[in-house]
Amino acid sequence: MTRNALYAGLDVGTSGLRLVVCDCRGESCISTRRTWPGGVMPDRADSWWDAGRGLLEELPPSVRTDLAAIAVGGTSGTVLLATPEGRALGPAMAYNQPADAAAQQRLDALAPAQSAARGSGSGLARAVSLFERMPPSGALRVANQADWLAAQLLGALRYTDENNALKLGYDPVSRCWPDWVLACGLPPEALLTVRAPGDVLGTLAPGVALDIGLPARCRVVAGTTDSIAGFLATGAHQIGDAVTSLGTTLAVKLLTGEPAFSAAHGVYSHRLGDLFLAGGASNSGAGVLADFFTGPELEGLSCRLQPDRPTDLDYYPLSRPGERFPTHDPGLLPRLQPRPADDVVFLQGMLEGIARIEARAYARLSEMGCPPPHRIITVGGGAKNEAWRQIRQRELGVEVVNLAAAEPALGVARLAARALEIVGKR
Repeated sequence: MTRNALYAGLDVGTSGLRLVVCDCRGESCISTRRTWPGGVMPDRADSWWDAGRGLLEELPPSVRTDLAAIAVGGTSGTVLLATPEGRALGPAMAYNQPADAAAQQRLDALAPAQSAARGSGSGLARAVSLFERMPPSGALRVANQADWLAAQLLGALRYTDENNALKLGYDPVSRCWPDWVLACGLPPEALLTVRAPGDVLGTLAPGVALDIGLPARCRVVAGTTDSIAGFLATGAHQIGDAVTSLGTTLAVKLLTGEPAFSAAHGVYSHRLGDLFLAGGASNSGAGVLADFFTGPELEGLSCRLQPDRPTDLDYYPLSRPGERFPTHDPGLLPRLQPRPADDVVFLQGMLEGIARIEARAYARLSEMGCPPPHRIITVGGGAKNEAWRQIRQRELGVEVVNLAAAEPALGVARLAARALEIVGKR
């Protein structure tokens, strides 16, 4: 590791792919992105790699020369099938795409009550659905989004990380693939070797390094999910630290000493070193706002909000029926009526409704024995809205801090930097 070493984080999101390069202090040096056409994440994995490779190729030569490590983050629960060499076999199933009902029912009968592989958010159910559509083959591998992109860098698909593996049934407490996962219909060889986020997986494949103009010594580091990457980008690290991601959907993470699980409420826990990140993801979030207003409209209306004067609107904002967290209810209907004539009031009512969902989410975690948050840091697009922050602080009853600059890609880049710092000290 040299004093000028740089570290890259690639993060695949619902609306686009972001690349951040940071230095050894974890400070962002470069941030750039590709937006998906139409704002919709493609289901063809090659499109993810084309975007990621393009961003790496566009880095200045001096930056590419100093890249010491790369890590990848991706949407949690987006899965695909691929060969051991990393060739995608058909389209992926996105995190918000329901698996076959029959596959979900079979898994719900096999999986323990606390498993994150249960219910409509199950990555394992999506994997089983995809597997059943393919002819029998011993060459199939189940990969999450981040796994597959890391495989393009490594030249082979061998590894997943503990965070992305969670919705495939991985047990983060025992740190293994449990026996019941092998009983769901997938062959054992379809499951990848699980590594901790931040583990060094290997160096770049020679052909990849040559094609992109990266140093052959550049390491590939095990990544994480997009929401955990957002948590890492904030610098939160103490028990009771909480991070809300206000992106297309609402996700909350709370650092705790003991894990919390409840499939009935959409609560699960990721391992983060010796601690756990408890939380869940609602189907509500900023994506509902985009159903009614353009970006410029939201910006203009937000300037006219009155956070200190609550509306009496009792909304549960959803783009379509179904909720994952803080209550798992596939049949829950959106509640956005009555709609007032004034769009400012309508928007404020929706923001208040999402804030109440967030408050219920943290209350749910407290009911399950997690520490109450002492402060809530906000990341994602919603972190740019000061009026919303004030509304949320009123509903949550705890200090809310916006940190819009804490991009998930920065968290992944810091993961890469920390990995090489640890390797350098051995």
